[in-house]
Amino acid sequence: MLGKQEVISTLEMLKYEHLDLRTVTLGISLLDCASDDVRVFTARARQRIETLAAALVTTCDRLGATYGVPVVNKRIAVSPIALVGAPFTAAEMVEVARALDTAAGNVGVDFVGGFSALVEKGMAAGDRALIDAVPEALATTARVCASINVATTRAGINMDAVLRMGETVKATAEHTASDDGLGAAKLVVFANIPEDIPFMAGAYLGVGEGDAVINVGVSGPGVVKRAIERAIEAEPGIDLGRLSEVIKQTAFKVTRAGELIGREVAQTLGVTFGVVDLSLAPTPTRGDSVGEIFRSLGLASIGAPGSTAVLAMLNDAVKKGGAFASSYVGGLSGAFIPVSEDLEIAAAAARGDLSIEKLEAMTSVCSVGLDMIALPGDTSAEALAALIADEMAIGVINRKTTAARLIPVPGKRAGEHAHFGGLLGEATIMALPHGSGGNAFVRFGGRVPAPIQSLVN
Repeated sequence: MLGKQEVISTLEMLKYEHLDLRTVTLGISLLDCASDDVRVFTARARQRIETLAAALVTTCDRLGATYGVPVVNKRIAVSPIALVGAPFTAAEMVEVARALDTAAGNVGVDFVGGFSALVEKGMAAGDRALIDAVPEALATTARVCASINVATTRAGINMDAVLRMGETVKATAEHTASDDGLGAAKLVVFANIPEDIPFMAGAYLGVGEGDAVINVGVSGPGVVKRAIERAIEAEPGIDLGRLSEVIKQTAFKVTRAGELIGREVAQTLGVTFGVVDLSLAPTPTRGDSVGEIFRSLGLASIGAPGSTAVLAMLNDAVKKGGAFASSYVGGLSGAFIPVSEDLEIAAAAARGDLSIEKLEAMTSVCSVGLDMIALPGDTSAEALAALIADEMAIGVINRKTTAARLIPVPGKRAGEHAHFGGLLGEATIMALPHGSGGNAFVRFGGRVPAPIQSLVN
């Protein structure tokens, strides 16, 4: 039960601290739209999306206004296109991406995810076609996002897929060179990808899901920061155990607000409610930063000694609070550290307080991984693949989701700036040691065997 003070603090979140629901994502199954004729498939897929999502945006806007909690993004996630489009060539996969983009635009959503493949143990023809299509697909669409899962704790790491993704990230950035490699910002490589992520660029509808489902992603880094500051002001001698409790209670309230709206959206649209992803997802707006929480907890900057410990405490408290608030927690659920999307993290990287090496260490305890990292344009495909492999290893060994969203900015060097726009923000390009050379390790290929942690039966 919420006491009087908790009710008051929740009202303050709404009125003064800009609490919002970061995304409502409608998952739509396209499995029964399958056809070996791309024109038939795209027509069926567009009709399905435009029918089920016709009222998504208006419903979210209406409920956001009713409860005073705006829904920042409205999104769609579909079944993995490499699966439902298995018969298609790479050129036909591009046609599918454009059809998804058109449907998303017609219903007014911000992004559509699910241009995806699951290749942790090997690549089938549809997987190879989709991956080959990614550079052109992301360069010629505005809303389509792609995700490729190359590793799991149960299967190990598919190094052939990792190398291929290093090459694909490089090509995707070059296809959008005039926009600082923006296409690569819509492409993410995963280990242990969940089936119910509402956040982009990883969202897709897993094959274990139903026909349609609403998943919501809450946020609130600014709300957590202010809660910590209030607690320290009220109790100057407060210790980390008590501060963890404050974060947990705040996450509880944010999650309850998100689930309330998500369930009403689902009921209005006549679809199933899925999960709440209680991740702290920042934006490039001052006061809405995960990085600022590190300052509130006494560090000079994110990246300073103690940053990994702070992030571990933050992640744990958020998960505990959210898990108590809802029986249906899913997705990623924790704290994101996307460099370009968080004003404070981007500034720390620009000052040199935050390096690639420190970011990689922090990904062992955060919700995602190396996220929205701008790299020099001359970074080789092999270096990108090796960095992806490092991140995949962290996820596989620790039985957690990790990801890499890397953007080698064409024509730019470390220290220069990349501008991606909107929620994707901007970032100083980070130096990557040995980034422009070859890497024989990733050329061995094959599969890194699953670790002993996989033997759980």
